[in-house]
Amino acid sequence: MKLELKKYVLQLKHTFTISRESHDTQDTLIACLSQDGETGYGEATSNPYYKITFESMQAEIEAIRTEIEHFDFQNPEKFHEFLVGKELSNFSICALDLAAHDLYGKLLKKPLYAIWNTSPENYPITNFTIGIDSVEKMVEKMKEQPWPIYKIKLGSDRDLEIVEQLRRETDACFRVDANCGWTSEQAIELSHKLKELGVEFLEQPLKPADLEGLKKLKEHSALPIIADESCILEEDVPKCAGYFDGINIKLTKCGGLTPALRMIQKARELNLKVMVGCMTESSVGISAIAQLLPQLDYVDMDGAMLLKEDIATGVQILDGGKIVFPEVAGSGVRLL
Repeated sequence: MKLELKKYVLQLKHTFTISRESHDTQDTLIACLSQDGETGYGEATSNPYYKITFESMQAEIEAIRTEIEHFDFQNPEKFHEFLVGKELSNFSICALDLAAHDLYGKLLKKPLYAIWNTSPENYPITNFTIGIDSVEKMVEKMKEQPWPIYKIKLGSDRDLEIVEQLRRETDACFRVDANCGWTSEQAIELSHKLKELGVEFLEQPLKPADLEGLKKLKEHSALPIIADESCILEEDVPKCAGYFDGINIKLTKCGGLTPALRMIQKARELNLKVMVGCMTESSVGISAIAQLLPQLDYVDMDGAMLLKEDIATGVQILDGGKIVFPEVAGSGVRLL
């Protein structure tokens, strides 16, 4: 295989704010793996919360470039096993794993969902994320992008007021993500009020370490609770069963599609709902997520919709959430 790494600085349409950070741009690494006339593309974004930068990913991948380029590539699973043995960060593994899956599908001339024996006839609609801002700005963002499902980022001292005011503007389904910004008492009280305002579920309202609070919340919440920061790796899935109603899998955090597929299977065995979420990323990462759609209950794959300009073509998300899968095999990605 031939390896190429590319850096892009993605420009966002609006400042994106969650409970712990804000940003206007997003650094991202695109990994390109080529073999037999085909090229597969994978992506991993930088992430200050996990201390991941483009430079840190580039350095650890470059350190094993020769081994990657001499690897006898037969399938993504064996390649992923090889990468895990090199002790790379999961973000770096994700970029390479996504590229390997895309390449594998292109070599077989099949989309990934077909290789996995799934059909994209029925799939969940992605939510569109509204970051924390003034209520006026949040309303403006909703009007700019009418959508059937919104994920509302919360974690301020006026969360209920925000949702009440947003509800006056739309009858869309709401999901709430507090990014660990609440206490169990807050979350329990708000869950009952938010349910009345048409909120579908709460995503990671408490810090992962607050197991006592999470257990209390699971018992008394009026809404389902979906794990995010509490569910990073494969081994986290069974740990979530007693505290959450479902899990949100992030490909960059778990290390790509290979472990994500196993996490989905384990969650089903434990009767947990399954969601896959995205970072603020391009259509390279989003198109990989889309291949999993037939296996999911919920999805958050609006990352490329938040950008001023995309850097790739792939899966298209039309108004109202309809997905158009490209004729290109694999993840369906082509860099612009």
